[in-house]
Amino acid sequence: MDLVIRPIQQKDNLHLANIIREVLTQFGANKPGTVFTDPTTDALYELFQTPKSHYLVAELEGKLVGGCGIFPTHGLPNGCTEIVKLYLSENARGKGIGKRLIEAIFQLAKTENYTEVYLETLPELHIAVGLYEHMGFKYLEQPYGNSGHFACDLWMSKTL
Repeated sequence: MDLVIRPIQQKDNLHLANIIREVLTQFGANKPGTVFTDPTTDALYELFQTPKSHYLVAELEGKLVGGCGIFPTHGLPNGCTEIVKLYLSENARGKGIGKRLIEAIFQLAKTENYTEVYLETLPELHIAVGLYEHMGFKYLEQPYGNSGHFACDLWMSKTL
């Protein structure tokens, strides 16, 4: 498997936005209050120019198949960052790519001196939820911060 994980580039914006919306549609989670309708989904490169944020993309056999980032979402506890926009195209799932992206993001979070990672998701995205559980994320009873993604009703965190 020829896998390359690299920082996002501006040329990735359209393809990533399409992957994100395709995945949400496949899982029946294409609804308001998610990244499906978030205007930043179409400009991820620009969004991830924010200090202390990073976004990595995965290329499989030379083709962009998804990505994952961290973002200093407003209102998070000190030392905490949010894992955001982990999406993989259908042909990239089940190959360990999501795990590799998350491991790489953990390393970037540590370089930014974050000590905790937080995420919001939906039960519909059960494949991702299983990955998060496998990687040591624990469920929270309420959300941290203010992501604006009011449809997400599963919240998890992990100490780095």
